[in-house]
Amino acid sequence: MLPGWWQESNNLPKRQNVKTVQSIDRAFSLLEEIAREGAGISDLARSVNLPTSTVARLLYTLEDLGAIVRTIDDTTYQIGPALLTMATTVDPTQSLLAVAQPHLLDLVEALGETVGLSIPAGYDVHYIGEADSPHPVQIRDWTGVSLPMHVVPAGLVILSQWPNDAVDRFLDRPLDRFTSKTVIDPEQIRSRLEVARRQGYLWAHEEFSEGINSVAAPLYNNTGVVMGALHSHGPAYRFPDETMEEIIGQRLVQVAASISEALGYHP
Repeated sequence: MLPGWWQESNNLPKRQNVKTVQSIDRAFSLLEEIAREGAGISDLARSVNLPTSTVARLLYTLEDLGAIVRTIDDTTYQIGPALLTMATTVDPTQSLLAVAQPHLLDLVEALGETVGLSIPAGYDVHYIGEADSPHPVQIRDWTGVSLPMHVVPAGLVILSQWPNDAVDRFLDRPLDRFTSKTVIDPEQIRSRLEVARRQGYLWAHEEFSEGINSVAAPLYNNTGVVMGALHSHGPAYRFPDETMEEIIGQRLVQVAASISEALGYHP
């Protein structure tokens, strides 16, 4: 069964044989070009392959609405206060879920195991959504649960991107042990963070819960800051096949990179 956020999105009206509004298409193309790099009318007309007169009319309307503004020297346009205000009201969690949906489902199909997303919440990692495994034997849905960063790979790959002083503050605290395999030694954790940075993913074997293995890779926003993690988990008896750990890890890194790129991250 797919998670609630996916079911709700699938209740939206389907786009079947619906014609798009040409002026909206054109206006959006202009906004994309302006957001990428401020430009004047002639450059914009060449970029979107439209007559200068058409571009001028569209720009006039967008400027009138506050979606774009002219620069001080009056030669180029840039994104205006109306769009910036709307952007600040967007919940980044919902944006991440919306962008990641198709990637999660593709990864579930490829791995055959549950795949999900998590974000940092203080010294915890908070699970915000997942797509379930097709197997009849499934792991419970962890959506809405927060766990200490050191007990799950989703938290460890996020922690691996933190500055050294922030990592030191995290490790100076008492760390809880969840199973006999939970790593709580600060030096061992630092070594694992280095592995996560080097290979781009990290595995954990029954460290949070006995009988569950998991793997994660970090996600980045458009400023290059780590904003969460992509993870997959499954029963230890089948996940992973001992010959597939590296292959699965690399696949997770590739999908995480695609999600990060869709969020505007360019390494």
